[in-house]
Amino acid sequence: MAVLRRFVAAIAVTVGAGLAVAGCAPVKMGAAAIVGDQRVTIANLDTESGRLASAVKSYPGVLSLSQQQVTQQTLAWLIRFQINEQFARDNGITVSPGEASSALHDIYTSGQAQAAQSGISNASQELVLAAYGIAPDLGTELGRYQAIENAYLTQLNGGTMPTSNTAGVNAEVAKFQHAQCLVAKSLNIRVNPQFGRMDYSTYGVVTAADTVSRPSGPVQPASLTGMAPAC
Repeated sequence: MAVLRRFVAAIAVTVGAGLAVAGCAPVKMGAAAIVGDQRVTIANLDTESGRLASAVKSYPGVLSLSQQQVTQQTLAWLIRFQINEQFARDNGITVSPGEASSALHDIYTSGQAQAAQSGISNASQELVLAAYGIAPDLGTELGRYQAIENAYLTQLNGGTMPTSNTAGVNAEVAKFQHAQCLVAKSLNIRVNPQFGRMDYSTYGVVTAADTVSRPSGPVQPASLTGMAPAC
């Protein structure tokens, strides 16, 4: 699954810095991000980042995210979901609830296996999603996100989902990534500088060099990667 390779690190283990997720960014009027003609509201970001923070806090010694990381990862996923929904509309892709549920199950199974390699047995779905930077109530959206990609790859592969890591499969994944990049570019994504900026190499939200304000917590160096879509 490209979503796991591109956006998800291995299950998080204890990080030296303590967990700092007691609150969220100050609520201001306006949007946390604008994706095409859709807004990611600050209220929604506040709610979902709070849910992720609570999930992370439930696994001390296993997960450790700063308040800023919680906020930025949550916003990144809310943006990614909108990118792939537009991708589906542009490519005539429909996803059934069953397909989304199956895709989420595959992600969870893969996450459990990663957790087991880190010595964590029987990892819950909440733990897996939190390790991926996703609030526990957004599992359905993650399943749809992956199912949309699966449907596109199935189309490219003549009606069957590619399963082997071959040069042909890698080429199909590259075609998907390029097509997804074009969609992201067309959406003219704007991130409120209070939270950072868009990194188009991962569709993540990263610290900007000159934010107006930012969530409290340790200052992280500004990234220069992915300043614009590479397509």
